[in-house]
Amino acid sequence: MTVIVTACSTPVDRKGDVSAGFIGEAIVNDGIERVIASQPASDRDLLARGVKHAASLWRGSDGTTDDFLDFVDASYVADPEKRRSIFLKLSNYFESISGNMNEITLDLRKVLDEAAGEIDEIDRMFGNYSVGSHLQSDLYENKIAFLVALNFPYFTLEEKEEAGAAWSREQWAMARLGDQFVSRVPAELGQAATTAVGNAEMYIAEYNICMGQLRTDDGRQLFPDDMVLLSHWNLRDEIKSNYADRENGTAKQEMVYKVMERIIRQEIPGKVINNPEYEWAPFSNKVMKDGAETDLEAEPDTRYSHVINIFNTERAIDPYYPGMNTAIARSFSGGMEISREDAAAMFSEYLSSPQLKQLAGIIRDRLGRDLRPYDIWYDGFKSRSSMPEATLTTKTSALYPDPAAFRAAMPGMLVKLGWSPERAKYLGEKIVVDPARGSGHAWGAAMRGSVSHLRTRIPENGMDYKGYNIAVHEFGHNVEQTISLYDVDYYMLSGVPNTAFTEATAFLFQDRDLMLLGINDDNPEKGKLQTLDAAWSLMEIMGVSMVEMEVWKWLYENPSASPAQLKEKTIAIATEIWNRYFAPVLEVSDSPLLAIYSHMINTPLYLQNYAYGQIIQFQIDEHLKGKDFSDEIDRMYSLGRLTPQHWMNQAVGAKISPQPILRALDEALK
Repeated sequence: MTVIVTACSTPVDRKGDVSAGFIGEAIVNDGIERVIASQPASDRDLLARGVKHAASLWRGSDGTTDDFLDFVDASYVADPEKRRSIFLKLSNYFESISGNMNEITLDLRKVLDEAAGEIDEIDRMFGNYSVGSHLQSDLYENKIAFLVALNFPYFTLEEKEEAGAAWSREQWAMARLGDQFVSRVPAELGQAATTAVGNAEMYIAEYNICMGQLRTDDGRQLFPDDMVLLSHWNLRDEIKSNYADRENGTAKQEMVYKVMERIIRQEIPGKVINNPEYEWAPFSNKVMKDGAETDLEAEPDTRYSHVINIFNTERAIDPYYPGMNTAIARSFSGGMEISREDAAAMFSEYLSSPQLKQLAGIIRDRLGRDLRPYDIWYDGFKSRSSMPEATLTTKTSALYPDPAAFRAAMPGMLVKLGWSPERAKYLGEKIVVDPARGSGHAWGAAMRGSVSHLRTRIPENGMDYKGYNIAVHEFGHNVEQTISLYDVDYYMLSGVPNTAFTEATAFLFQDRDLMLLGINDDNPEKGKLQTLDAAWSLMEIMGVSMVEMEVWKWLYENPSASPAQLKEKTIAIATEIWNRYFAPVLEVSDSPLLAIYSHMINTPLYLQNYAYGQIIQFQIDEHLKGKDFSDEIDRMYSLGRLTPQHWMNQAVGAKISPQPILRALDEALK
C-alpha cells in the first residue's frame, strides 16, 4: 500500500544538512503558540506532535524559520471535520499516485519479469528505472509532505502498540498516513538502490542449472535431458520431490546438494550456468564438451558482489533515517514493525527446542538412513510425497497448459475453498496470470480498479507439479492482495501489517494444493502429519533467516569487505549457525547449506518474513479449525495494515508466538 510514496527519495539540503536540526525547539514552540492564538480549539498534544514532526523534516532549502512559522500557521487544521475531509482527499490522491505508478512500473518491468522475449540492455535500463524516485522530492518542494506531517504526524511503533487498541479505524488510517513522511533520502540514492536490487534480481532470474547435462563421476546421467532448474527454488523442490523415488531419489538428492555447495562456495564453473553446451560432474567439478574434458573458470564471486552492491546503496541511505539508521533496523522495526532482537530471540528459542531432535528421529526412521544436510527439506509428511511427482505433473500439465488456463480455473479453486460462486468470480476477475521469466511471484495492485498479477513459469508442455505448487502459493498472495485493497474501509489501511502476513495466506493456499486438484487425503493422521511438517519447515526457514541476519550484522561491522571476504564469512556464519542449531538435530556437522537461498541475493533481509509467516500461518490455521475458511480469510484480511500484534489480536485473539506450534508438536510427538 502506497509503497512508491514511502520508498521514494528527495534531495539533500543544499547545505548538506540531513539531520533534524534546522528548526530548533524555540521555533517549534513559537509555531505551537501561533496556532493556539489563531485556533484556540486546537488539540494541543496533537498540534505539538505535528509541529515537531514537520520541523524534523524541514531543511534550509525549504525556507527560513519565518517561512516555517508562516506555513504552520496557515496550514494547520484544528477543526476535526475539516481535518477528516482533508484526510479523505489525501487518501484519494495517494491512491491515484501509487496506483498509477505501480501500473507504470509493471509496464517498464514487463520484459524483465515475464517470459516476453530476449532481454536487451534497453530493457534493463527501463526495468531498473525507479519511476517514483523524485516523487517525494516534489512532495516536499510543493509542501504537500509538510502538510501531511503537520496535520497527520508520525507515531512510533511503541506508541502504536500502546495506544492502538483504543483507536478507531479512522484513527488508525490517519496514523498510517503519518507514516508516509519519516525521512528525506536523495533521489539518486533511491535510484541506486533500485538499480542494485534490479541487477541482483536479473542475475538470480537467469541462474538456471541444466540438469540433463549433469553427470556422476562415472558418467551417468540422472536427470531428463530437458530439465532446467532455477537456483535455489527449483533445486530445493527437486530434492523434495525425490523422497518419493525409492530407486534413484537419494542419488539425485546428493547431486543437487553438491550443486548447491558449489554455488555457495562459488566453485561452480561460470559457463555451465544457464548453458546446455557443457556436461558437468559436480562431485569432481570436471567439465566435458564434445566428449573432451575442458577447463572452465569458476564463477568469480558474482553472487556475493551483488550483496555488496546492495549493501553499499543501503549504507549510503542510512544517514537519512536518524531513527532507523541501518538497513537491518528499517527491515525489522520499520518494515516488519518487529525488532531484530525480538526476532532473533524467538528464532533461537524455537531452534533450541528439544522437540526438534525427536522429530528428526522420526524422519530418520521413516527414511531408514542417517540424515543428510538436505533433509532440512524433508517432504515426507505431506500427502503428495507418497505420490510420484510424474503422476501429479501429468495432471497439472493437462489442466494448465498455459497461463490462460490457470486464470480460468481460479474462480473454481476459490469455490472449492468455500467462497460462493459470486464472491469467487469477484475475486478472480481482479487477478491476471502472466508467464514468468523466473520462478514466479505475485505483484499486487495499488489502487482499486487495477488487477493483481500472478507470474508463474509454465513450460511448453504445460505446468509441472512444482510450478503448480508455486502458482497456488502465489495465488494465495493475490487473493490477500485483492481483499486487503478492495475490502478495507480506508485506503491508508489497505494491505497487511508486513509481508509475513501475506506469506501466511500464501502458505494456507499452498497447503491445500492437492485438494484443489481433487485429490483427497483420507489419512486419519493428517492433522498430526501437518504439524510435524510445519514444525520441520519452520526450523529450516528460521535457520536461513538467522544466517542472513548475522551476515548483514557482519557487513555493518566490516563495511569495506570484498566479495571474496563476504563469501568466506557467509560460509563461516552458515556453518556456525548449522553447528549450533542443526548439527545436534540432524547429527551431521559443518554444512554451509543454509547460505543457498536466492532471497539473500536479490531480496535482502526478507527471509524472516517467511519464518514469521509460518508462525502466523500456524496460528491462523489453528484458529480456522471448525470455522469457515473463506469467511474468516475475508474477515481477517479486511482488517488492513494494523501493527502485527494488533492485527493478530483482532484476527485470532492472541499475539504472535511459536508456543502454539510447539504445543501442537508436543502432542503430535506423543
